[in-house]
Amino acid sequence: MEKGLGILQWAEEDRPREKLLSKGKSSLSEAELIAILIGSGSRDLSAVDLAKVMLSYVDHDLHLLAKLSVPELQSFKGIGEAKAVSIVSALELGRRRKESNLRKKEYLRESKDAYDLMIPLLMDQPIEQFWVIMLTRNNKVLHKRCVSQGGFSGTIADPKVIFKKALEDMANGIILVHNHPSGNKKPSSADLRLTKKIVDAGRLLEIPVLDHIIFTDEGYYSFSDEGVL
Repeated sequence: MEKGLGILQWAEEDRPREKLLSKGKSSLSEAELIAILIGSGSRDLSAVDLAKVMLSYVDHDLHLLAKLSVPELQSFKGIGEAKAVSIVSALELGRRRKESNLRKKEYLRESKDAYDLMIPLLMDQPIEQFWVIMLTRNNKVLHKRCVSQGGFSGTIADPKVIFKKALEDMANGIILVHNHPSGNKKPSSADLRLTKKIVDAGRLLEIPVLDHIIFTDEGYYSFSDEGVL
């Protein structure tokens, strides 16, 4: 099999590695950064051109690129397993960098704090998950618990499971969080019914539900902020 054109064989002005060293990382396009990761392209495309094809496929949205699995990335001609793994690993490092910055925020004071806390866990997540943030009396985060994981169309959370974990964690309050992979921030009728059921149970157990966040990659909906909790 004929190998793709390696970066070292390109014209000097087209070499993203040299451009990074001479002009800095901010001077590189997203395609050039991906080209450094994959090293070489296909028989017909340079690494930069191949990266442009991949970015075009996801409408130049890095969040969508991060959702692609290793096998999905391998569907691009010129991307083998090793190159796909490199791309997935780099995007995962970016996600974890966000997480390490957010760990410093131990106390939740508003809905955006809860949304930011869940970004490393729910950003780019293709299926619905239901999480509960366990809090102390002064809203310090004790734990983040995934209580349910569904398919592409939804997930169902059991209040018994939620409050069993809340009691085990000695939580004084909880915040519910579930994601909508579709990007639709609006709560469904099922979301509203389930929230009321969990809120009512929390009152009986004296573990108040402080908010319910519907998480999307583009933003969130807060039941508390909207006055429907």
